[in-house]
Amino acid sequence: MTSLPRQQLSPGQALFACYAYPPNELGYCGPSDAGVPLHPDNAAEVAAHAHEFVGAWPYLRAIAGAVGIADPLDVDVVRSYWVGGSLLNRVDPAVLLDQLRSAFAGQVTGLLAELPTPAGVLAHHSFHVFVVYPWVRFLDRHPTTPLKVLQDCRIRSGTVQSVEGEYLEILSQQLTYDAGDLALGEPVAERVRWSRDGVSLITTPAPGDTVSAHWDWICDILTDAENAALTAATETTLDLVNGVRR
Repeated sequence: MTSLPRQQLSPGQALFACYAYPPNELGYCGPSDAGVPLHPDNAAEVAAHAHEFVGAWPYLRAIAGAVGIADPLDVDVVRSYWVGGSLLNRVDPAVLLDQLRSAFAGQVTGLLAELPTPAGVLAHHSFHVFVVYPWVRFLDRHPTTPLKVLQDCRIRSGTVQSVEGEYLEILSQQLTYDAGDLALGEPVAERVRWSRDGVSLITTPAPGDTVSAHWDWICDILTDAENAALTAATETTLDLVNGVRR
């Protein structure tokens, strides 16, 4: 089994690739040739590939700028965007909101233009999924499809129950939509890919591990602190969305 070749990349580049590959492979975001991070010729090529993720890049730049880190692909910056953590608290929400409205001007967005205040605005992937992407607008019409997209697109955590070939069964909280509110529901069993044709994004997981998932791939093994940070950031964004939509 060959995991993503982290030794050829900086830690931040490798971590970004783990989280960005799943939607890139599906053609949902990022440049063509999604396999660049899996078989990198050089770090500069991977960095250029990451720069073309026009959805993620403004957040990475905002976090790096707020904490005085020159490289938006620094591992702590990358982890903060995808997972969460204390660095998010150092990003001025008013400045970030202005930056995001400028970065995504002219695009169809969800609630970005409607936010009454910057309170609750986070430089986190959950904010992009639930506020910037337009899917939240369709929940009141036909909720099944947008709810599934929002669930798969957000970074979610789960506990490994079993390893079944190239898939894991995990217990993971599912996104719910009830009485107009989005929330994290009870954990349910979910089957998610962790490898394909001998290539994986992580080392071999084991039952009991807490893992993160993006679309239909497992991206990383999380510590308890990282799992708590991911949950906290996601719930902050859901509270913001529910408050705006009421």
